[in-house]
Amino acid sequence: MPKTADATTRRHAPGRALWLLGPALVAGVAYLDPGNVASNLTAGATFGYLLVWVVVLGNVMAWLIQYLSAKLGIVTGESLPQVLGRRIRRPWARRAYWLQAELVAMATDVAEVIGGAVALHLLFGIPLVWGGAITGLVSMGLLLVQTRRGARAFETVLIGLLVIIAVGFSAGLLFAPPDAAGVASGLVPRFEGTTSVLLAASILGATIMPHAIYAHSALARDRFAPAAGVVADVGDASNAEVAAGAGTALGAGGTGVSAGQTRTASRAEPTDATVTEGPDAANRALERARGLSTPRLLRATRWDVTIALAVAGTVNLAILLLAAANLAGVEGTDSLEGAYAALRDGLGAVVATLFAVGLLASGLASTSVGAYAGAEIMNGLLRARIPLVVRRLVTLVPALLILAAGVDPTLALVLSQVVLSFGIPFALVPLVALTARAEVLGIHRNRRVTTMAGVLASAFLIALNVTLLWLVFSGG
Repeated sequence: MPKTADATTRRHAPGRALWLLGPALVAGVAYLDPGNVASNLTAGATFGYLLVWVVVLGNVMAWLIQYLSAKLGIVTGESLPQVLGRRIRRPWARRAYWLQAELVAMATDVAEVIGGAVALHLLFGIPLVWGGAITGLVSMGLLLVQTRRGARAFETVLIGLLVIIAVGFSAGLLFAPPDAAGVASGLVPRFEGTTSVLLAASILGATIMPHAIYAHSALARDRFAPAAGVVADVGDASNAEVAAGAGTALGAGGTGVSAGQTRTASRAEPTDATVTEGPDAANRALERARGLSTPRLLRATRWDVTIALAVAGTVNLAILLLAAANLAGVEGTDSLEGAYAALRDGLGAVVATLFAVGLLASGLASTSVGAYAGAEIMNGLLRARIPLVVRRLVTLVPALLILAAGVDPTLALVLSQVVLSFGIPFALVPLVALTARAEVLGIHRNRRVTTMAGVLASAFLIALNVTLLWLVFSGG
């Protein structure tokens, strides 16, 4: 796992609020991957401003979801896959859950590697297969930063790439601003046929990415893990087993009993007090080891998520608006290559080049986050760990095969985002359920209104996918 900050850094950093920001910005990179670009470009070029509301709604839901994910990691000192890995008792059920999560992670990798390959082809004329291989190799370098230099260095590199992404995808609007009336009309929820529903599912799959839900809890866990060698005083824990659970929680990623899973030794039915004492005692131990209160971390996390998703949401909306204002009705703009050519011909080489550079940065940054999430999924659910670089090599193969087979890159990107959309409920429903339980988060469990908002978001996403299936198979 990544290194934590050294003791000197931890003594001084808590006084600086800026030090507490970062995990959400890294997770936010997943919201600006090449799949987002393809989905939003295709939606804008095909339907103009029709699906603006989907981008806005997706970003609002993403705020809640990413905050809940980070909260789980902060309060328990564990990731969502770790918590689920213990709560799913039957091995076959745990493996089945891992399989669907792994397929989602692979779909993410496909989108990110293909996006990087297309960007290298547009910028330098490199063949797609070689471009995919280069993207994979560079992403390995980024992963080495994460494994050898720690979470903070990894955040710094990815935030730098995030800036490049934002500039690259938003610059075109300065030269060709969208129609205000069209944008306003796009805020009214509606669809126009099966294709618009397919693109809406693709946009939401690219916006609310399942692997980002898994990853954010792990990023928060790693970022605020107690320094190595710190031993918390758990003498005020209610009993020896709760104390042992708190000690395990200090490992921030161990495979023992989690803070949310500690129990009293008695077999009697627990009262409300004993249900919450375990996670609360463990969390107090984590607070002492970190030197930071959980409420302060949660406040900083709300700012972190707000900033990250304000950036991601603005850029995603800018991509759709750029396409709606400049590519609607233009022949050939249903592909990344066609969109690049249309931007070059319509707005100039500078805008088109910035777009391609943003696409390249998007592929490089997001593939690193995807590999991190995939490794966490495997470790948490199967209790198996393989080096991130090895995992990067394995998951690179499907994307390279798709490129070698000559599949249209943009179509592969859009369809990969639909796969992600179907994986959302499997990550979101357990997240909402776990963060609502006192036995998992204790006094930091969700308020009722938060849980209701999470339930509504889950229901909407599931209903959208069911509608999509019905439209596709009925030919509607």
